[in-house]
Parts: sequence; structure tokens; C-alpha cells
Amino acid sequence: MKPLHLFSIFVLVAIAQLFIPSQMILGQKKILSDGTPYKFITQPIDPSDPFKGKYIRLDFEISSLATNDSTWNRQEDVFVVIENDDYGFARVKEVTRQKPEGKDFLEAKVSWYNAYDKELNLSFPFDEFYMNENKAYDAEMAHRDAQRDSIKNNTYALVFIKDGEAVLDNVFINEIPIADFVE
Repeated sequence: MKPLHLFSIFVLVAIAQLFIPSQMILGQKKILSDGTPYKFITQPIDPSDPFKGKYIRLDFEISSLATNDSTWNRQEDVFVVIENDDYGFARVKEVTRQKPEGKDFLEAKVSWYNAYDKELNLSFPFDEFYMNENKAYDAEMAHRDAQRDSIKNNTYALVFIKDGEAVLDNVFINEIPIADFVE
């Protein structure tokens, strides 16, 4: 191969390596600017992964919901229609296999269906919140303490939703971003 061809291929690969991540970032920024914000009440745990780093794993109160429909399969892709409850927190209005029109929804997966309790458990795509490694443990302890507080719904994740996609913006304790709370 001629050096000019090799250089042309190199330039195309370099452009692709810059273009793809920038499109992903711009897509998330678009959801943050144009999406509808929802507060998801959280119940985090604090794992560590040698490849991902330190993060807070988030569990959400609305991940489990009662239903008599027992036809759900593990890892099945579903659409979850979201709305705010009377207190301003996200709640599941409907879970469906068809893409809803004209409603705020997000894509999720079925974790499992508990036939005994008639409960559907969902896995949301925004269940990991990455933090400064030095603050993650303190954030976990602060969250546990806040959960023991007498104030209900004082820990939540702010998630923006647009056209089925969701972006986790921040995690809050008593209306303060969790990274600021632990300082």
C-alpha cells in the first residue's frame, strides 16, 4: 500500500474515533437540555469494580410493581411509562411491550416476575452513579444515614427522560447533590 493510502485510512479512523464519542455526548446533552426531569427515590449500595472504578449502585423504589400479568420473561425489553406522583416523584404508570406514543417513557428490562407476590421487577439503564473515588464511601454512609432519617423521600436520583432515553443527572440527599453533601 502506498503511504498516501495508509495516511488516508489513518485520518478516517481518527475522525471516526472522535465522531462517535462526540455524538454520544451530544445525545446525552440533548436529553439533559430538552428532556423531562423525574425524581427517582433511591436505595443505593456501594460497589467497586476494578474496570469501572468507584460508583454508587442505585436501586429504585419503583423497580418493583404489583401486576397480575404473569407473562413477563427475564431480560425482556419493555417500555415503562413514567409520570410524577402527588409529591413530585416518579412513578410507573404502565409497563408495555409496545412503544408508547405521546407519553414520557423509558426502555428497561424485566429482571424477574415473582408469581407468588405477583410482582414485576425491572432493571433501569441508569443504575450506576460514578463519583470521585475518595467520596464514594462517604456518599454511601451519608445515604444510609439519610435513609434512617424521619424525613421521607429525602434521597433521590434526578433523571432526564426524552423519547425513551434516560440520563442520570445527579443523586441528591435533602435536596443537596450527594458530592456536595459529603464535603
